[in-house]
Amino acid sequence: MKTNTSDKQNTPINELLKKPYLNEFEVAAITGRAVSTLRNERHLRRGFPYLKISKRSIRYKLQDVLAVMEGRRISFDEAGR
Repeated sequence: MKTNTSDKQNTPINELLKKPYLNEFEVAAITGRAVSTLRNERHLRRGFPYLKISKRSIRYKLQDVLAVMEGRRISFDEAGR
């Protein structure tokens, strides 16, 4: 059964939402995307904006991740029916 924590660091999601920058495992836990998908999207220059801290260290800004997710939100209004 899937729990509400990141697999790599075992940090509760509500604690992750307090951090300004997240690693790929934390973003995967929040978004439900696989780490391999995040890596592939970086390679294809798609997906979430990210920071390359060093050769092997990637960070995502929490506000960027949330903004992209909100930008893809689909809502149904009563006027459109």
